[in-house]
Amino acid sequence: MESFTCITKHFETRGGIQIEADFWGEPNENTVVLLHGGGQTRHSWGSTASVVASKGWCAISIDLRGHGRSGWASHGEYGLNDFAEDIDCVIQKIGVSPVLVGASLGGLTGMYLEGHLRPNSIRSLILVDIVPRMNLKGAERVKSFMSEHLHTGFSSLEEAAEAISAYNPQREIPSDLEGLKKNLHQRDGRWFWHWDPAFIHASRTQQRSEMQDPDFLNTVCSAINVPILLVRGRLSDLVTEVEAKEFLQEFPNAFYVDVSGAGHMVAGDKNDIFTKAIVDFLDSII
Repeated sequence: MESFTCITKHFETRGGIQIEADFWGEPNENTVVLLHGGGQTRHSWGSTASVVASKGWCAISIDLRGHGRSGWASHGEYGLNDFAEDIDCVIQKIGVSPVLVGASLGGLTGMYLEGHLRPNSIRSLILVDIVPRMNLKGAERVKSFMSEHLHTGFSSLEEAAEAISAYNPQREIPSDLEGLKKNLHQRDGRWFWHWDPAFIHASRTQQRSEMQDPDFLNTVCSAINVPILLVRGRLSDLVTEVEAKEFLQEFPNAFYVDVSGAGHMVAGDKNDIFTKAIVDFLDSII
């Protein structure tokens, strides 16, 4: 298996936000862009990017605005249009039409980009545990988890790992917690999530309300003409069997993979199975 050195690159969006991304390989006609979920970072994909690169694709994992090492919006601009504008800017600077893999918020960003902001900008869309009509109780549980330690942080990496395990019991607490440092930053002796608290505080704005409007999202998704794959975690409470069935009835041409043993954080819960599903789909569209 050919190995690739990960190269970090920086982009400045039209609005002046600095975006940080990791590249495995040089962009070409077979390029995959990976967008993480809300409250996560580009490191949430595990080994997926390197495996995808080993199959002949260029893999690009991006920190969305307000997350990881990308810049924070000065006035809380965290609507779908803001995220999609950033990614559109990066894609145009790279000069490719990629397959876009989006988890949760990243998937909504991909929907909005292709179905509303700039049609025909991507080659295909892979939605990771996200659909237009998501389960509201599951969505509230995600938001509650993100808000719980927003301002207090954690006294240690162990405490953060325990909080993640409480939210996601199917994921074992790793023996080595160094990887958590990619999703946390330390301030005044405590550990805080590596994202802008304004991302949660802005949830009541008009722009953010689009993320919670199933009719709007369904209309956006209906305008997408490129192939769509839905990858669902079988234990997910955000996209349950009910929401997955409704999605496939609404979009009968969509492809579908159900990852056993995974919850909402599919790539982190069952990375090998998730990555194989992605690679198999990529092979099918070459």
